[in-house]
Amino acid sequence: MSETVIPGFRRVPRTGVIYVMHRAEQQGFTYGDPTWSNLGQGMPETGKLPGAPPRIDNITIDPLFQEYGPITGEQMLRQKVADLYNTVYRKGKASQYTWRNVSIAGGGRAALTRLAAALGNINMGHFLPDYTAYEELLSVFKAFIPIPILLDPEEGYQVSLAHLRKEIQGRGLQALLASNPCNPTGQLVEGERLRLWVQMARELGCSLILDEFYSHYIYTGYPGGQPPKMVSAAAYVDDVNTDPVIIVDGLTKNWRYPGWRISWTLAPEEVVNAIASAGSFLDGGPNHPFQAQVLNLLEPESVYQETAAIQACFRQKRDYTLQRLRGMGILADAEPGGTFYVWANLAQLPEPLNDGLAFFKEGLPEKVITVPGIFFDVNPEQRRAHGRYGNYSRISFGPSMPSLQRGLDALERVIANHS
Repeated sequence: MSETVIPGFRRVPRTGVIYVMHRAEQQGFTYGDPTWSNLGQGMPETGKLPGAPPRIDNITIDPLFQEYGPITGEQMLRQKVADLYNTVYRKGKASQYTWRNVSIAGGGRAALTRLAAALGNINMGHFLPDYTAYEELLSVFKAFIPIPILLDPEEGYQVSLAHLRKEIQGRGLQALLASNPCNPTGQLVEGERLRLWVQMARELGCSLILDEFYSHYIYTGYPGGQPPKMVSAAAYVDDVNTDPVIIVDGLTKNWRYPGWRISWTLAPEEVVNAIASAGSFLDGGPNHPFQAQVLNLLEPESVYQETAAIQACFRQKRDYTLQRLRGMGILADAEPGGTFYVWANLAQLPEPLNDGLAFFKEGLPEKVITVPGIFFDVNPEQRRAHGRYGNYSRISFGPSMPSLQRGLDALERVIANHS
């Protein structure tokens, strides 16, 4: 049955996760149903992890916080975010972040939308594959032109500094958008490579917009190291108000509070002022009552404790997932160094399972959800005729271990049904 067309409205596509959840709900999926396993989910398990700080399970709201809050968030929370980054990444540096470098928003998409609305008439680079929600974000705002930079599996979905420099100079890029670690490949730019990215952005006058929502899900460090390894471009910024480095993060992944819809943008003060203006007409400001509840979560010792627990739990789930998938003939071109996803290469599976969309559809009768790889072929306004990643699927190890085991058992049944 064709969709009803209402005069004046365009068809707005669903992001990959929203699409697969809609299809699953048509097949009987409901949230909380223990018979289903959602290996497509873009959020981590939210329960208590061994060694993690106690979870917030009740809140008391000051009546004053029932009112509208500032567009950029309460100053106390903005300063708390600045203090955290200064403590973790900027000890001993002359230039320090203050509350004026922080803007609070209602989740990652709201923060990125504010940034997109504040960009000028420029060329902006983005990578392929990358976060599925970038596609519509890069389509809606017409001031800038999105230009894709292809990442190859043969290179481990990494880009050399020389190649990136050529892209910036040759295509006249004035901004570059990337998730780091990358959703969906799990690949990570860190250490000296990340320092050189920041240096290049400074030298070439190209704003580096980094989605760091998975920056605590890092598996390249020593297991159990103290403090646990976290990655942020904030460590390599020289001057917080002149270096063109913009960082977006929040409670969703690294603190495992996705439903709170609290995020922040860390940037030069001039950028914070620009996105405040954008937020005033786009969203009106972040959730006000929850902001006072966030302060204790951002205490460095609490952050280290939560991160250590995340890394211990999710490293185990990553290794288990990779081992199970290999046993099914599903490979990872490059093992994830971060996030909680496997960018799964289905090419060795029998037809039709070697296609990510068919793989997803065949999983629904077995009550397992995955996300087809085609959704990460970020293609704003469908400018490119030839798609990629048809043979891929993003498989999440975000769910709890029992749910993950149940989902991987279901995928084994799907493959056995086509053997």
